Amino acid sequence: MSGLTVRQTPIEGLLVFDIPLHGDARGWFKENWQRAKMLELGLPDFGPVQNNMSFNAAAGSTRGLHAEPWDKMISLANGRIFGAWVDLRPGDGFGTVFTLELGPETAVFVPRGVANGYQALAPDTVYSYLVNEHWSPDARGSYTYLNLADETVAIDWPIPLSQAEISAADAAHPRLADVTPMAPKRTVVVGCKGQLGRALTALLPGSLGLDLPEFDLRDPAAIASVPWGQVGTIINAAAYTSVDAAETHEGRRACWDVNVACLSRLVEVARQHRIPLVHVSTDYVFDGTAETHTEHEAFSPLGVYGQTKAAGDALVATLPRHWIVRTSWVIGDGNNFVRTMANLADKGVKPSVVGDQYGRLTFTTDLAAGIVHLISTNAPGGTYNLTNTGPTQSWADIAKRVFELRGRSADDVTEVTTAEYFADKPGMAPRPTHSTLALSKLAEAGFEPANADDRLREYLG
Repeated sequence: MSGLTVRQTPIEGLLVFDIPLHGDARGWFKENWQRAKMLELGLPDFGPVQNNMSFNAAAGSTRGLHAEPWDKMISLANGRIFGAWVDLRPGDGFGTVFTLELGPETAVFVPRGVANGYQALAPDTVYSYLVNEHWSPDARGSYTYLNLADETVAIDWPIPLSQAEISAADAAHPRLADVTPMAPKRTVVVGCKGQLGRALTALLPGSLGLDLPEFDLRDPAAIASVPWGQVGTIINAAAYTSVDAAETHEGRRACWDVNVACLSRLVEVARQHRIPLVHVSTDYVFDGTAETHTEHEAFSPLGVYGQTKAAGDALVATLPRHWIVRTSWVIGDGNNFVRTMANLADKGVKPSVVGDQYGRLTFTTDLAAGIVHLISTNAPGGTYNLTNTGPTQSWADIAKRVFELRGRSADDVTEVTTAEYFADKPGMAPRPTHSTLALSKLAEAGFEPANADDRLREYLG
């Protein structure tokens, strides 16, 4: 017979596979699920964890229509069935119908939120299905149902429902007009109270925000309380970022605990539940000797904070589905360098600011939008640099620009070296001299952040 092939259907993501049956006088053999071949044909790598079997003794046995909160792959071991699928996900496809007669030579991939119903057309029908979540009695509360006899979708069952064997529960399911579409999986934002976390939750109104003290990754009960099976993506916007405090005895312990130990628990959650993880990284993983840093540059952190972030990046990179988003000089809703300079300008202060550290500002509006873009477009996994665009500047350059936008003279900012600034401040963490990140990979993924000076003017009103 010809090789394995796939057919698209009117329902987005619902795929029909035609499977070769290799037979002789003794019977037949087939590769019922072959991950490598099917992925090459477009099957999502849905990660099945459970195999279920269903047996119908008599023709006419009918079940459905059930939209389940997981993906499934259905196929026949014996007999023939009539399959019907209805899209119950929100959007333009809601209510779209597809039907097909299946035998052992056919398998169908059913994405989460698409209702499926089956009618046995022959006695002793046996069908098998792979699912990518473990079933439990509580799972039924997450199903979405549609009546087999709904007049709107008008499924033409080969054996009339009046002559079919149907359970009382299936007969009582609602009509399409009364069906609430199955909500998509949620995005979890860890560190939702921080500058970036607030920007992310504003862009993702249906997201689940987690932060201390209610959600502590040191607490197994807190981790277990989250319905991870209904989570589509995890964004980790939490970190220990006090770079100077991290150089102290207690700060070092806290920095490693948050940025590595706690992160490792989040990585294991993502691995166990097969959830893509977005992790926010930093220019501090580099020593700053290169004037521009690409995504492929080797780690060379100078201080404890950078060391923990580099270790965290390495942990996240072990996941099969991840995005590491490396950024620098973040400005958002909270205490930050721009806000400090604006306050000093308003108070008439003439500050001294470091002029020999160079980089670009990153406003959380663009950082959050870039992260959402990578997720929503399913960009290739890996590491992406993400800052605002524009020329490389020093901290002193930015401070002078803030003063100008506040109606003060740029000359009121005195430019000093890093050594001069830290001369009377012992115990300060080393900083990378150059923090500019190359943005070409991000542009190839279809996202271009705004110019840093444009965002600065907006930020200062």
